[in-house]
Amino acid sequence: MAMADVTVRGAGIFGLSIAWACVQRGAKVQVIDPNGAGAGSSGGLVGALAPHVPENWNPKKAFQLESLLMAEGFWQAVEQAGGISAGYGRTGRLQPIPDERALTLAHARTKSAKDVWQDHAIWEVIQASDAQDWAPPSATGYLIHDTLSGRMFPRQACEALVAALRAKGGQIQTEGADQGAVVHATGYKGLLSLSQTLDKPVGNGVKGQSLLLDFDARDLPQLYADSLHIIPHANGTTAIGSTSERTFDDPESTDLQLDEVHARAIKAMPQLAQAPVLERWAGVRPRAKSRAPMIGPWPDRPGHFIANGGFKIGFGMAPKVAAVMADLILEGIDHIPDGFRVEDNL
Repeated sequence: MAMADVTVRGAGIFGLSIAWACVQRGAKVQVIDPNGAGAGSSGGLVGALAPHVPENWNPKKAFQLESLLMAEGFWQAVEQAGGISAGYGRTGRLQPIPDERALTLAHARTKSAKDVWQDHAIWEVIQASDAQDWAPPSATGYLIHDTLSGRMFPRQACEALVAALRAKGGQIQTEGADQGAVVHATGYKGLLSLSQTLDKPVGNGVKGQSLLLDFDARDLPQLYADSLHIIPHANGTTAIGSTSERTFDDPESTDLQLDEVHARAIKAMPQLAQAPVLERWAGVRPRAKSRAPMIGPWPDRPGHFIANGGFKIGFGMAPKVAAVMADLILEGIDHIPDGFRVEDNL
């Protein structure tokens, strides 16, 4: 391969997506990760592409909406290039409404969704009976149904991006020297390292545990109940997650907290009780200080850029993050929204 125009350090969802956006624009790209693609939190199971509530609109929510609407075309192009599916589907989401106050709020959000989502997606209140047997119990007898939420299989999505990049001449390797512009998309360890370098906290890691069941509900909506995501995948499995652990000793071990997640999922959806557990998974998600993705130039390091802090919404944000970073790196065009800049975390 000739001299790379862009070096991406980190082969998680942000690194691979940015590399893909750059390759699509004709750049020569190398991705370097000593642990391989999807080795960190991007190699997980859940894949809930779920929107923020449609109210108190701000740049972060607007950015996420654009990204979720870009997802279908983004993953379609990846699959066409590399021949591997990310398991993407905009299948929507159902959430039980627990009490009258929440029901009033849900109805109000129906109107605000029309204002901010416009005709791109629907947020509506439906009777629980309309969902037949694929919905958790609802004390009010009503559910929130939105048509913006999507799902994909994170690990499979990373594999799909690797295949697409290689098909377009991109290099994926475990080591190599910096060439061209350098993007640092190095996950929670990168946030900790950056905090040390800048001598101030810019972010940390939050551990999450999830599990995968042999339960086929592939064409049904994802569910959100008791703070759990229940995600039917296109391959006939169902993912359940996740915990949020600020303190942890082993970033990759599962424990009794995951057993409790499993029990809560079965309580919400008893039909999951007999489904065999295919995998228990744990990983650490990068959370930037601002809680939004942290993207843009690395302060005082010309030619170096940062893309980190995807936390729980990294896969949903990735298509738009990739486009914005490709604009910045290749064309010098800055479309970074307020709250996303590296400086916003300093």
